[in-house]
Amino acid sequence: MANVGYIVRKLSGLIVTTFFVLTFNFYLFRVLPGNPFRLLFRGAGLSADAVRSLNAQFGLDEPLWVQYIIYLKNTVSGNFGLSFQTRAPVIGLIVPALINTAILLSAASVISIVAGILIGMLAAWRRGSKFDVSASATTLVLYSMPTFWLGLVLMFVGVIYFALPVAGMRSFTGISGIFGQLQDLARHMVLPLLTLVLGLTGQYVLVMKGALLDVFTEDFMVTARAKGISNRKLLWDHGFRNAVLPMVALVALNLGLSIGGAVQTETVFSWPGMGLLIYRAILARDYPVLQGAFLVVTVTVIVANFVADMLYPLLDPRVTEQ
Repeated sequence: MANVGYIVRKLSGLIVTTFFVLTFNFYLFRVLPGNPFRLLFRGAGLSADAVRSLNAQFGLDEPLWVQYIIYLKNTVSGNFGLSFQTRAPVIGLIVPALINTAILLSAASVISIVAGILIGMLAAWRRGSKFDVSASATTLVLYSMPTFWLGLVLMFVGVIYFALPVAGMRSFTGISGIFGQLQDLARHMVLPLLTLVLGLTGQYVLVMKGALLDVFTEDFMVTARAKGISNRKLLWDHGFRNAVLPMVALVALNLGLSIGGAVQTETVFSWPGMGLLIYRAILARDYPVLQGAFLVVTVTVIVANFVADMLYPLLDPRVTEQ
């Protein structure tokens, strides 16, 4: 268990970072040029009175410091304001989108992490073999591919050869019963899930392989080999446990950064998650939705890194001594 001082330091960093993100998120959308309503309704010819009325309705006529205080109070209470476009509560738009993205990204993360660890370990253990060369080259190529391009290629293959659905999460007709709905959801998930898995697995393979190769050069690994420890025990008990720290950091970081890939993937496949919500809000210049979505994504990254920091001492007790 991590000592109290270590936990306090990390928790203090979490609080300070979150407050900085809240402040940055507030000012970011207020330094953009132009009035959001004139930009949103630029073709409708809004009058000055209409603009003033909308500014008053959304609280944009108050001094900046007043807006900031109101923003902090509302954010803490879970009130992210109203959408400029639909006038619906932003939280009501974010929550279902976040759930849909969590369904897709959680499945993609589990598959890619497991596959990346296993392939990376085997490639490191058999360094220089045909498997190592082919696995490293393949994962590097897949990792370097633009997500939207990979999604379009998979869409073409999925439609032509497998008759898979390419839009949304569910079919609107002909589906009944819970098992039928789950099967329909799984079919809709195949292509966007495969797109994310192929994009994420590559970096896990490369990081795991590099970390293991570093561990293999350590003196304790040479000593363990000399003692006649079996290859399986040497790989899992000695190599994997000492190489897993970089993977934990990468997984924590990817929980938030994967939203970048999800924006492209969800847009290509019309998956109704956070990525598609952000994309549509950008097109509509819906600042409250963008502000709320960016805040949720950023806080997710911060919390994920805090959880990773709490896991480090369990994997390596020396972390708390630094």
